[in-house]
Amino acid sequence: MNESGLPRGFVVFCAQFAARFPRVEPRRRMPAYVYGLLGGAGRKNGWTQAEAAGEAGPEGMQRLLNAASWDEDGVRDDTREVVVQAVGDVWQGRLIVGDLWFRKRGSRSAGAAPRVSEESGRTENAQAGIFLAYASEAGVGLIDRELYLPWEWTDDRNRCRTAGIDDSVTYESPADLARAMIDRALDAGVPFVWVTAGATYGRSEPLRRWLEERGVPHILEVPGDCRVTTANLQVRNVDAVIGELSETVWHRLSHGGGATGHRVRDWAAVDLHRSGQRHGSWLLAGRSITDPSDVTYHLCFGPVGSILSELARIADGHRAVEGCLRAARERSGLADYQVRGYRAWYRHVTLSMVAAAYLSILEAKTTDRDSGDVSHVRTVRSRPNAVAPWW
Repeated sequence: MNESGLPRGFVVFCAQFAARFPRVEPRRRMPAYVYGLLGGAGRKNGWTQAEAAGEAGPEGMQRLLNAASWDEDGVRDDTREVVVQAVGDVWQGRLIVGDLWFRKRGSRSAGAAPRVSEESGRTENAQAGIFLAYASEAGVGLIDRELYLPWEWTDDRNRCRTAGIDDSVTYESPADLARAMIDRALDAGVPFVWVTAGATYGRSEPLRRWLEERGVPHILEVPGDCRVTTANLQVRNVDAVIGELSETVWHRLSHGGGATGHRVRDWAAVDLHRSGQRHGSWLLAGRSITDPSDVTYHLCFGPVGSILSELARIADGHRAVEGCLRAARERSGLADYQVRGYRAWYRHVTLSMVAAAYLSILEAKTTDRDSGDVSHVRTVRSRPNAVAPWW
């Protein structure tokens, strides 16, 4: 411990972000806020955060999120670097897009809109966060985030201004936000082999086309009525193409383990039109062994010669983002906030990602668990003169 009452290794870890806080007060309060997110309090808010930090009231913590001068996007970029240094792998790394709904009372929180809850079946107000995770065999961590603003928000500029949303912020679909985050990872030179995402993003033809134009291998889940061009240049629904396959082309494969759990499914792939000499396209399907009507469809774009077991492993690995978001919600306070403003949402979520990264590093095999010192992390796994396979 030091004079702040925080573990030395944690303080050293937070010092990596100090340059993003030009003023002393928020620079000192940031570690206390992040450490509070890791605390055992059942519900974290400004009061509990202040109490954990030994402060008399929540004003300082609220100011950190709302009015203090610091660069939340810079902290996001630093968090991405920390995660990649901890679990990066030039041959196995994956970018995974996922989303999480944050239930909110009332309708004044930025982006909050009615939705039907999968848990209760009732219509509730909620915000939708779109996230980008980085995963490898060494672990998984959140590296980017965006808040989705529905049309009813972006078409009402007065409502946006009340929530601190600048007039320059226009409507972007979840797929548009995913593209922006992937683009930032590309610009930052994040080492990865595949991009994966669920059907919300896979149904977006502009996103799929952009990834192909950038030469980025990807496996995106799509709905059954998604249209594809087959090898003989017919345009058909993916469920119709898969429905005609012989049972002999299905192969039983097992994947998973760890946080995502072990899962056995039947898999089959169909060659689609060739996208070039180096890349091919496939329609991949995964089917439940107990319920043949439970089928997932995936459009794949990747190196020629990719094998079924590898495509299936990457497609099934998309579930890692769900576990990552669940862990961040349960262990680093991702959903524990009471702010309404647009920028404040980004600030809280970014600091929660910092907390989650700290936990990931502590749990990495290369961390010195006895000392808890995470000031140094391992170098990204690579080979001599290696270049990421997709570029």
